[in-house]
Amino acid sequence: MTTIVGADDRAVSQSALASLQDGLQGQVILPNHDEYDEARRVWNGSIDRYPALVIRCAGAADVVASVRFAREQNLVIAVRGGGHNVAGTGTCDGGVVIDLSVMKAVRVDPAGRTASAQAGLLWRELDAQTQAYGLAVTGGIVSSTGIAGFTLGGGIGWLHRPFGLTVDNLVAADVVTATGDLLRVDEDTNPELLWGLRGGGGNFGIVTTFEYRQHPVGPELMAGLVFYDASDLGHVVRGYRDVMAAAPDELTLFLVLRRAPAAPFLPSDVHGQPVVAVVGCYVGPHDEGARALAPLRELAQPVADLMQPRQYVQFQSMLDGSWAEGFGNYWKAEYLTGIPDAAIEILAEHLQEITSPLSDFKFAAMGGAAGRVSPGATAFANRSAPFVLNINSRWPLPGHADPHVAWTQRLWDAMQPFSAGGAYMNFLGDEGASRVRSAYGEGAYRRLVALKNAYDPDHAFRVNQNIPPDA
Repeated sequence: MTTIVGADDRAVSQSALASLQDGLQGQVILPNHDEYDEARRVWNGSIDRYPALVIRCAGAADVVASVRFAREQNLVIAVRGGGHNVAGTGTCDGGVVIDLSVMKAVRVDPAGRTASAQAGLLWRELDAQTQAYGLAVTGGIVSSTGIAGFTLGGGIGWLHRPFGLTVDNLVAADVVTATGDLLRVDEDTNPELLWGLRGGGGNFGIVTTFEYRQHPVGPELMAGLVFYDASDLGHVVRGYRDVMAAAPDELTLFLVLRRAPAAPFLPSDVHGQPVVAVVGCYVGPHDEGARALAPLRELAQPVADLMQPRQYVQFQSMLDGSWAEGFGNYWKAEYLTGIPDAAIEILAEHLQEITSPLSDFKFAAMGGAAGRVSPGATAFANRSAPFVLNINSRWPLPGHADPHVAWTQRLWDAMQPFSAGGAYMNFLGDEGASRVRSAYGEGAYRRLVALKNAYDPDHAFRVNQNIPPDA
């Protein structure tokens, strides 16, 4: 049987492993297990790590037992929800992965407009339950994103302008602390910890259940994409910028620049060519949505116009095909003061130089309800920036990362004159402590450190976008 060694070079006894498994409803997966390779993988194929064991938890009691076991054996802890994090923090080398991916229970309260959801859910799974009642909360821009990391990092998505970020709608949580205690967290009980969970990441414990405020959405709404030729990039960028400056809260649009996929809804002569797309939705009556989206057809002659009434769950999964797991990924992101004319030549140049047909760069328009939340109400900061730029390099594996990383870095560097500062946790790779700190601002960061001191002074939860304790 595999020998497991803790951080103090002390071997974990076979009796301790047997005792752990006997006390679980879930499963302990060791390196000699048939499912080990699958269990250790995360969405970003560039991350290739080998944990000593994976504990696939069936519920909160398993999470409690897993944390206590890892602490007793002095094992590094990684926590896996949906596994979609680009930095690959859902796995580790030589430690224990506490895997929540089979914890998928949902309870919807349609009268109270809330939903209680376990941490292993993906957004498509949660949306399928809440949309049965015509309800939703801000989720990822692809449906394969896990709810847990996305929520704890902030939550920019298709509904952040009408209803706020995901953290703005997090009303309660169940949290397993570093001491293996299960806490209820809400506005009345442990309210400071709730503040920290609203953007502070997985630094203070393992959330096993999230409770969200829900909003009437769909089930059908005006949504989709409009594609334009790259030769019209300047017109589209300026028009997108102007549309969003005057947009009502109900309208959320992203601007995406990439090579056209070989999709049946695009003309074959466009496949593989640089294109610009506007993608998003209008939450409200179809006639109002049609009027709000009509200016998109005036920006330039569309190559393809896919804006139409469609199911919210169908729209939320429209981009999934471009975001399959197992590919190499390298991301950079930045909040921007705007997309001025001076940036257009930079965007055009880097669109032409894009190194992979799987890569893109996109602008999310902020503002709306998300922009009106008081800066101190949640740990999430940088609410005043009008746009956030996300540069996503993706390439098939095996393959060399260097040209894709270099292209990403060049574009990010070129856009620095327009930076508003700060970082968005959910778009952040392994970029070091200063970038993590910049996501919060000094006041919020010190408040988060105080929470870390209180709930994890021994730094058990450090495989994440980390906020270390003072000690």
